[in-house]
Amino acid sequence: MHGPLIDTLTRQGVTRRTFLKYCATLASMMALPPGAGRAMAEAMAAARRPSVIWLPFQECTGCTESITRSHSPTLEGMIFDMISLDYQETLMAAAGHQAEEALHAAMKENAGKYLLIVDGSIPLDMDGAYSCIGGRSNLEILKEAAEGAAAIVAMGSCAAFGGIPKANPNPTGAVSVSDIIKDKPIVNIPGCPPIPVVMTGVLAHYLTFGSLPELDDKGRPKAFFGETIHDRCYRRPFYDQGKFAKTFDDEGARMGWCLFELGCKGPVTYNACATVKWNGGTSWPVESGHGCLGCSEPDFWDAGGFYKALSVPADPLEISAAAAVVGAGAGVAVSFANRAKKGAAKSAHETTTLADLEK
Repeated sequence: MHGPLIDTLTRQGVTRRTFLKYCATLASMMALPPGAGRAMAEAMAAARRPSVIWLPFQECTGCTESITRSHSPTLEGMIFDMISLDYQETLMAAAGHQAEEALHAAMKENAGKYLLIVDGSIPLDMDGAYSCIGGRSNLEILKEAAEGAAAIVAMGSCAAFGGIPKANPNPTGAVSVSDIIKDKPIVNIPGCPPIPVVMTGVLAHYLTFGSLPELDDKGRPKAFFGETIHDRCYRRPFYDQGKFAKTFDDEGARMGWCLFELGCKGPVTYNACATVKWNGGTSWPVESGHGCLGCSEPDFWDAGGFYKALSVPADPLEISAAAAVVGAGAGVAVSFANRAKKGAAKSAHETTTLADLEK
């Protein structure tokens, strides 16, 4: 552990007013009670900066890129300053033997207290030879680091669910953190990459309450993964009206109509993209004209074509059932009914339904 957080923030010129505003905003985003913002500020101000060890394994560095894209004094930047990042091979100045010595020193000095962040999947085939650091496999390093960790954050879809490395045919035998570690509290923050403010919210919760936030059945924080992209999407009214873009450059697309028929996976994807957005709240994929890929869900790479609609019933009798699964029947019913009249629907045995994708 390191010095009180308030000392670090004061040195960086962060005022009390700014800090209180930040905590209130974060508490609101996490759906905490009205008074939680002040309680969070008091707890974090007095807290000693926790040691954080970040282990990048079989990944693309996209998660690291995401968490470091902060513009001071954004929420991401402030939380990043609230921890002591004692090991992250991509970001740290040390390299080689010095970096490995820093890792072991941090684990020894903060045994039982440090947060362990894992970025990337863990390959098991060929005794883990597909990804090694300092001559040791990712599996060996993970087990050693997890033993002394207070809690583990699986950062990104690769660490949380195996991600792209696990996609068929999974040549490296990639698995997730939770497939290996069974005796430590683990929070999954999926996304390819994950949203920076989701990570900061988890860290702030841990600093404030000394525990991880409430999780869903997939180990994700409910505050950020409690609703689907579709639930909060600003294009939802068009979906309900049965107004869908048919191509990415047609009139419907220019009018901002729903991207469901172009393969948007928003109805079955749980994440906060539609509310938190990206790049300091500037935009997000659907707002930029591209459908959701479902990257925060398990096996998203193998769940079906990115540009294939979630459900295309051949029989009009299937319309209501499919629409009910999606959650807003009127819009899809209108669209599918029109398709049925035109004879454009595919045969039933070729249908990929929402129920199939959710299995």
